[in-house]
Amino acid sequence: MKRTLPLFLVFTSGMIMLLQHFVPSEESEFIYKYANDWLITVGVYAIMLGIWSLIRVTVAKARYESGERFYAIVTLFGMAIMIFSGITVESQRAGSLFMNIFAYVLIPIQATIFSLLAFYVASAAYRAFRARSVLATLLLITAFVVMLRMIPLGPVSVWNQYLVGWILSVPNLAAKRAIIMGVGLGMIATSMKIILGIERSYLGSD
Repeated sequence: MKRTLPLFLVFTSGMIMLLQHFVPSEESEFIYKYANDWLITVGVYAIMLGIWSLIRVTVAKARYESGERFYAIVTLFGMAIMIFSGITVESQRAGSLFMNIFAYVLIPIQATIFSLLAFYVASAAYRAFRARSVLATLLLITAFVVMLRMIPLGPVSVWNQYLVGWILSVPNLAAKRAIIMGVGLGMIATSMKIILGIERSYLGSD
């Protein structure tokens, strides 16, 4: 019963949500909206579970890993401040503690992380764009041409815009569509495996 009931619920809800897309009616639309309301409710409980998991893991690090103790304490302290400062309605107003932390702490941290990420991307591109084969050479030339679009070179930038536009709208778009189709087919296959009970990893190891 411990596994049968979750499998039954997943199969039933999955088939209902699958069939309602092919039945255009008011009842079908009601089922879709009702299921979305349940999704929001489950998401709220998932956030609570995530907060509890973060607290448990961080406290364990603070207790047993001396090297991570300072960062664990900062994590817990920051989370507590954001939770208590964002409870009231006034927290959404400009100048409140919640908005000040968001504007003067979180946004600069995000900018710093993305700035560091740019250097990692440049380093990875340098290693990947070495002309060791025909395909690598073609990738290197294409990347160079696309990057030239951002540089004002007078008449060169004019014809380069048309060339880059063709690269982005024809070969790049074709590859992007193929990737999206592959991801979509993978999502359908995974969803059917979950609905039919073939994939059961979400039930845990018990």
